[in-house]
Amino acid sequence: MRFVPVRAAVLGAVFAALITLPGLGNGTLWDNSETVYGEVAREVLLTHDWVVMHVNGAEWFVQPPLFFWIAALCAKVFGVTAFALRLPAALATIAMGGALGYATARVAGTRAGTVAAIVLSTSLMQAIVGRLAIMDALLDLCVVIAILCWFRAFAEGRPVAFLCGTLAVALGTLVKGPVAPVIVVLVIALWLVWERRSGATVALPAPLTLLAACALFVVVTAPWFVLEAVRVGPTAASELIGHYTIGRYTGVIENQRGPWWYYVPVLILGFFPWIAFVPAAVGPVLDAARTRAGSLERLALTWTIVPLVFFSFAQTKLPNYIALMLPAMAIVVALWFERVAQASDRRAAIVSALTIPLFLGALGIAIVIFIRNNHFENATAVIGPQVEILGGLMLAGSLVTVAAVAARGWNWLAPYLLGATSGALVLFIAFVAEPAAETLKPIPPLARIIQAQRAPGSTVGVRGVSGTYGLIFYTAPPVVTLEEDNSDFRTGICAISDLYLVTRIADLPVLAQLVAAQGRQSATIGQARGVAVLHIDGPRCAEGSRRPTSHD
Repeated sequence: MRFVPVRAAVLGAVFAALITLPGLGNGTLWDNSETVYGEVAREVLLTHDWVVMHVNGAEWFVQPPLFFWIAALCAKVFGVTAFALRLPAALATIAMGGALGYATARVAGTRAGTVAAIVLSTSLMQAIVGRLAIMDALLDLCVVIAILCWFRAFAEGRPVAFLCGTLAVALGTLVKGPVAPVIVVLVIALWLVWERRSGATVALPAPLTLLAACALFVVVTAPWFVLEAVRVGPTAASELIGHYTIGRYTGVIENQRGPWWYYVPVLILGFFPWIAFVPAAVGPVLDAARTRAGSLERLALTWTIVPLVFFSFAQTKLPNYIALMLPAMAIVVALWFERVAQASDRRAAIVSALTIPLFLGALGIAIVIFIRNNHFENATAVIGPQVEILGGLMLAGSLVTVAAVAARGWNWLAPYLLGATSGALVLFIAFVAEPAAETLKPIPPLARIIQAQRAPGSTVGVRGVSGTYGLIFYTAPPVVTLEEDNSDFRTGICAISDLYLVTRIADLPVLAQLVAAQGRQSATIGQARGVAVLHIDGPRCAEGSRRPTSHD
């Protein structure tokens, strides 16, 4: 029996790897988060500075360093490529599948543990987060391990498990700041209250264990904060914790706002296709949670609710914030599928499975409306055929799942069939849709043109277009920003002897006239999707004002 959790962990990790690793390096990095985080990792190697993070040659205090350290090490081994920079997220997702499979199997059996890992790995948001050069998957892994270790520590009285959970909390703090301990403590605290009210036995850590845990947390987290404070003073901590953590919760950062119900549609789409089974699963899981033996059910429900409520009250909202609750929802769905496999809730399973094709239709309508409202018809012409194929694959897989649920003796296959369908969808996106979408990214091909033609000492600039971080990543820091005001542009072209300017094609006639008026030369050397590269050189102006500032 002791090998059952290990089997589920291995199966969960292998399935996550099959979903996450193939085609991981396909395509260039996506703006905005992938390129800025990729650039931070690259500048760790460029500056040889592992204490203070940098972007575009300037100090950067937005996030802690652990993700960037790991990404920089991967880039040192594999080169500064999309694959290397996405590898930390992929490995974190694989480890998460193994950890969730192990912990669920210990309580509910090998099949439930394996299904929980499959559900997590193939939910749409986790599949996306696990294939991007962002820190969320690493944060989610730390939170998952911390919650599951503390769950075991309090349920079984294991001091080592409590210390392992504390180590995970500390590492999560080095990934994304105080959000890791806040979420873990809130989930475990509310779960403990529910445990006591349910009459379950709770083993509190001994005072010496608590003292050791506090010391471990400080030993892991404090050195970097102290070293950075010594280097740059209190500015770094106040910026990271005050502005980008507390300020992100109490105020709106970078116009990333949303209504209180923002995460409801995000959750429906992010947990697709498994969201179809959640309404049927909640009732039975809640019934089990009311029993004394329902500790795992109580944890899963508490873990689902706490991040949703916590981030719904935050003023700054981003879809990936609630990826923290996907492992809990995967446990809920896996526990319910275990009941289905044992011939319970068969009718509810059929009804839930039938909603997947209906949900696909509603999703298709929503995508069409979104495209029309945002005038993305050009993008649709590129990726439209891929979207149609994806819809067809998902529809076929959902119908096969319905048939498996309805067939007596075969309903245990349903989650595996739907998981395989979702996995095929992810791999289709990686190998077909993502390469097709490369034509929608103007910055990488223009950056290649610049890199092929620029001379030592020439300057790269940007004016009036998005994708600045991508331009920095695919050329070299620093990249200067010229404001759209024409007087500032005149100042810029007078101050820079050899300039490669990325700007809008529509602005080229006016800019060419301004360059000529200053007695300088210009030539358009590349164009892509409304964006162009203007090369400005020739005799410098008699009087140049200030040099434009680097983008940070």
